[in-house]
Amino acid sequence: MKEFKQISHFFWHYLRGYKPQLFVILIAVVFATYLQVKAPQYIGNAVQELGDYVVNLMQTGVDDKSDFIHIIWMLILCYVLLAAATFIQSIIMTGVAGKSTNRMRIGLFRKMEKLSIRFFDSRNDGEMLSRFTSDLDNISNTLNQALIQVLSNVALMIGVIIMMFQQNVELAFVTLISAPFAIIIATVIIRKARKFVDVQQDELGVLNGYIDEKISGQKIIITNGLEEETIDGFVKQNNIVKNATYKGQVYSGLLFPMMQGISLLNTAIVIFFGGWLALNGDLERTAALGLIVMFVQYSQQFYMPLTQISSQYSLLQLAITGARRVSEVFAEEEEVERENLQTIDGINKGVKLDHVDFAYDPAKPVLKDVSIDVSKGKMVALVGPTGSGKTTVMNLLNRFYNVDGGAILFDDIDIRDIRLDSLRKQVGIVLQDSVLFTGTIRDNIVFGKPEASDDEVINAAKQANIHDFIMNLEKGYETEISDENNIFSVGQKQLMSIARTIITNPSLLILDEATSNVDTVTESRIQKAMDNVISGRTSFVIAHRLKTILDADHIVVLHQGEVIEQGNHDELMKAEGFYSELYHNQFVIE
Repeated sequence: MKEFKQISHFFWHYLRGYKPQLFVILIAVVFATYLQVKAPQYIGNAVQELGDYVVNLMQTGVDDKSDFIHIIWMLILCYVLLAAATFIQSIIMTGVAGKSTNRMRIGLFRKMEKLSIRFFDSRNDGEMLSRFTSDLDNISNTLNQALIQVLSNVALMIGVIIMMFQQNVELAFVTLISAPFAIIIATVIIRKARKFVDVQQDELGVLNGYIDEKISGQKIIITNGLEEETIDGFVKQNNIVKNATYKGQVYSGLLFPMMQGISLLNTAIVIFFGGWLALNGDLERTAALGLIVMFVQYSQQFYMPLTQISSQYSLLQLAITGARRVSEVFAEEEEVERENLQTIDGINKGVKLDHVDFAYDPAKPVLKDVSIDVSKGKMVALVGPTGSGKTTVMNLLNRFYNVDGGAILFDDIDIRDIRLDSLRKQVGIVLQDSVLFTGTIRDNIVFGKPEASDDEVINAAKQANIHDFIMNLEKGYETEISDENNIFSVGQKQLMSIARTIITNPSLLILDEATSNVDTVTESRIQKAMDNVISGRTSFVIAHRLKTILDADHIVVLHQGEVIEQGNHDELMKAEGFYSELYHNQFVIE
């Protein structure tokens, strides 16, 4: 019941903005329901009038068909108005569904942009993508196709019950005799089906993540000859989705034939009991015949909603599951800042990590009592083996995460006391895997500063050693970048990323593995670009190739989350410790 309220609240949140349209739909549904329950009465009366006409014609010779024709015209008018009301419902609901789903998609994306990095680290891309695609599509399809049907069918069932008891109490009870069995069967099947539909959507997210991962790593897969292993992995995960889908569809598919069978059986019971009333009751036989026809119609109308709802159940269940999964994202806590935080215009003294502790998982510390003191304009290099905590330091400096112990200070101010937007304007990052967005080269360079002038763009590109390459392109800075138009090498992407960082003029620069994935020539160009950017700017640099950080003002050696050595290159070499060993091993290999 609690989850039903949550899902209902979720849908109402997006539908309540269309109250006038929903009111018109409600009026149309009520009017259509009235016409639907009125039609069997006309049909029953028509049968009775036809019987009376035949009897009168045979007994008196009077040929009066006026009452019968009048009822037929009323029946035709009833069906015409019913079609019009149904059309109005459909047209209006299509618009409401489209607009509501659009608001959901925008709201979900806006929510996603406000979530912390920790949220994304705990989920794969495919899982998030499936919420934007299959989950929202299922919700849209249900709003378009099933919502009106469910509302109309519930109204029809209530209307039919009222009309049946108005016409004949005994036949009304006979018609409803199978209802408890139908409800019990539907409840059991629904509970079984829901479990598998939930599994289906969760596993579909895993499958999307697998596909996304393998597409991104296709070159590595081909290089290592792992195509068949990758296919086997896909087939395995796809079979999990297939089995969950099959089980869900089997249970959902049982509803329709079960409801159909109960409806037909009930019709037979109504005809039998109506015939018994005609032969043994107080009703005239023509009246009894009309009543039987009327109740056969009512019996079908009563069980038709159950049948239709059962036929739409798979869609309804997918929408409910989709709404639950989307609601989970909306329920996540955003990066909410405290009030009255400070703003900063730059870093005038330096950056300090003061006895910092941090863990992604409380049981597995990543940084332990790390202290680093960097003066303004100085370059600090972080070195150490994979998993030593270098990248984590970068994440903490930009406050992707908050420290668990100790503090990080900009000009003696705890960064937790600085507004996030103010803090991140002062921090520029060149990530290991540079990302370029769809758009022009200029759009990518000004990504962090949309108001930048052409002179600023060109100056940033020149400092990043990418200007000449851009000018050799036919459209220069207006060249379009897309997945289909991949004109940049790995190194050139990093140069573009450096240009994008330069144009924001950050006070603190973070270069994360900036030359670890390129050839020697490109590395030299990137190194020159780095030197241009770093000059006079407080910088943190990570590099596996130690020769790129030999001129660093300060080198911090991390091992298993702890600082084991600090100093400049000469000092660390003289100490003949971990850094010296790492340096000698690397240059012997090279």
